[in-house]
Amino acid sequence: MFRNLKIDATKVYLFIEFTASAFFSMMFVSVSLYEVTVAGLTPLQLVLVGTTLEISAFIFEAPTGVVADVYSRRVSIIIGYLFMGVGFLVEGLFPAFLPILLAQVIWGLGYTFTSGASQAWITDEIGEEPANKLFMRATQVGLVASLIGMGLAALIGGTNIALPIVLGAIGVLGIGVTLIFIMPETGFQPTPQEDRNTWQHMWHTFNEGLKVVRSRPHLMTILGVGLFYGLYSEGFDRLWVKHLLDTFEIPVIFGNNQITFFATLRIIGSVLTIFAVRFVEKRVDAGSPLAIGRAMLVVTGIIAVAMIGFAISPLLLLTLVLYLVIDMLRDVRNPLTTAWVNQKLDSKVRATVHSMTGQADAFGQMAGGPAVGAVAKFFSVVAAIAASGILLLPAMFLIGRANRISAREENRE
Repeated sequence: MFRNLKIDATKVYLFIEFTASAFFSMMFVSVSLYEVTVAGLTPLQLVLVGTTLEISAFIFEAPTGVVADVYSRRVSIIIGYLFMGVGFLVEGLFPAFLPILLAQVIWGLGYTFTSGASQAWITDEIGEEPANKLFMRATQVGLVASLIGMGLAALIGGTNIALPIVLGAIGVLGIGVTLIFIMPETGFQPTPQEDRNTWQHMWHTFNEGLKVVRSRPHLMTILGVGLFYGLYSEGFDRLWVKHLLDTFEIPVIFGNNQITFFATLRIIGSVLTIFAVRFVEKRVDAGSPLAIGRAMLVVTGIIAVAMIGFAISPLLLLTLVLYLVIDMLRDVRNPLTTAWVNQKLDSKVRATVHSMTGQADAFGQMAGGPAVGAVAKFFSVVAAIAASGILLLPAMFLIGRANRISAREENRE
């Protein structure tokens, strides 16, 4: 009875990007501050929260990616948003270390249902080249939506830091419910019921995805890049707010409203990112692995250097500028990586291969998080963030290798 409500896939993808970006940004503005101030987590606990999330993502990434390839991208995405909403709701309602750990497991599981499945779904619906262009457009739409979410967080979180998290969680649940009625799935052919030998078939699909990665050195190298992005990111994600609060006084213009300060900072970063993504979209050929790889090399180098500077800078203004550079380039990197991986993939294993890149990132965060947390515990938060920047540098050598492979492939064509 709801079939007539289903609408164009491109519009649905942009709806997902807009609403998810608005609600997630509303929550993310508050989460780090909430964990530091309301829940009172230590630097090591902050990093362990992130590590728990990544362990959850690592465990569930491949199985949920295979579910999307064997059963339904649409169902996988809907389940994912419902789980993510529940996870954030738990975090916002229970400000203590153990409930927050549980929340990471729940929303990490939900994320893996959407990771890979979203990219595979839209590619099947509209085609590879239009999808690669849509990824850039969707990033811009998401950035605009994130401004709205951050503004809402500043408005409603001034007296209750947990409120943006709770309301955002309810919004994410609403995305899952809405997609039940509007999301089409016409380009994907699930495995026939009689051919589903459940885990055996899932394992076969995973193996096929693994064969694709192994047979293409370019993809193998991209997985390695994802590993180093995982290694560096956990320390920065969990400690940058604490670093600012511990090292500097919040400017007087914000009074005691810390959430307004961080919301304003993120809004400025998002505005800059909108222009940066637009610039990259015009200058980088999304259909050329070599062009994408060269852009990735520049982005990665600047992020690493800026992060080390962010850690050691004694000046608040310089530190904030470096944060904005890092924030902007990390958002630019996401659609570049998606398009980089998405080149010439067989539809049958597309979600699985995308999930493998997420798994590489999660494995990196699992390994890097505790190490950086130990540095924070036994040395300082400054040392931990600087170490995170250094951990990203080896990714540049792998990106250079991927570019050499891409150059040889382009010369043969």
